[in-house]
Amino acid sequence: MRLLLMSDTHIPQRAKELPAPLLAELPRADVVIHAGDWVDVATLDLLESRANRLIGVYGNNDGPALRARLPEVAHAELDGLRLAVVHETGAAAGRERRCATRFPDFDVLVFGHSHIPWDTTAPTGLRLLNPGSPTDRRRRPHCTYMTAIVSDGRLTDVHLHRLPPRHR
Repeated sequence: MRLLLMSDTHIPQRAKELPAPLLAELPRADVVIHAGDWVDVATLDLLESRANRLIGVYGNNDGPALRARLPEVAHAELDGLRLAVVHETGAAAGRERRCATRFPDFDVLVFGHSHIPWDTTAPTGLRLLNPGSPTDRRRRPHCTYMTAIVSDGRLTDVHLHRLPPRHR
């Protein structure tokens, strides 16, 4: 099972549309995960229409229309892998401990908010993934997203994809 992970798309504030390389990944993904801060409903509509399966949550910049359609926290079992998705996890310091306490029954937590890619594992075994942002790199050198494979309850082949610079 192939996963496509993204967060913090902030359309149309940070970009007019999702980058073409990210859109090209949609038909290859069995599950698309968006960890919040969509900002516009059109992006949710687009992903719902093109994704085989979409798991998404709202973020702090998402208004009432998105909050009416998305949960604050999402849970799913994907081929035996227990997955949780949330937008915010707090400060980087102590993140693994806090998240392991908050999500003790999960194997993987996908989150966003910082726009900074993150891939660590808590002492409990919880894997924490932040795909960064495909549209707003902030202080990072590249806009990013992630792909991964789930098989027999295990997450493998986690890959951070760097997007080419876009011209406004």
